[in-house]
Amino acid sequence: MYAGQCIYRAAATKRGTMIGPLGLAPPGRLAQGGMGVGEPIRIHTMTSSGLISFRLFRRAVAPMAGLACALALSPTVAEAHSVPNCLGPKSDTWVVLTVDGVRNGEGQIATTIYADAPERFLVKNGSLYVVRTPAVAGSTRYCVFLPSPAVYGIAVYHDEDNSGTINRSGVLGIPTEGFGFSNNPPTIASLPTFRSVRISLSRTNLATTIHLKYP
Repeated sequence: MYAGQCIYRAAATKRGTMIGPLGLAPPGRLAQGGMGVGEPIRIHTMTSSGLISFRLFRRAVAPMAGLACALALSPTVAEAHSVPNCLGPKSDTWVVLTVDGVRNGEGQIATTIYADAPERFLVKNGSLYVVRTPAVAGSTRYCVFLPSPAVYGIAVYHDEDNSGTINRSGVLGIPTEGFGFSNNPPTIASLPTFRSVRISLSRTNLATTIHLKYP
């Protein structure tokens, strides 16, 4: 089917002709004088030669036919509200993340979602949840469900050895695996504050990029 083209199907009946858009609605009964979008139209007008006149059809149904064609040819109408296959507890809100600087495809990229609560940032059991996806060398792209549009903090790390936790060293517990945060704050001297990683995700399907840093 080409753009702007619509196919119609005609079926003979005892009283006239049933015409309906192909694939949108099967032939069926229509009440006398009735007309509905997606319903077949029964035409009774006959010419002197016995041929059916489509003048009435063109005048009465053409606008609906155009609408039917537009809906049939525009997949975005049906897909506009589709929910993607994201990570985490399913909801109507999600963020698309790109983690770049991934040095190899070993292990997983772990993503921790924090609510807008500074006292819970980077503390044990302080996050909303953690999700994981296989690491892809260079850039790893995926989406994560969020409870609702709000302000969040996002922390990621490259769990190369699949240990399930980030490896640390020293008194300060500096990560020894690649890590990064939303807003990409500087982390040379210490870990960032929640204020520096806060990101407003006020609606669904927003995207952000996090750069990994390796020690």
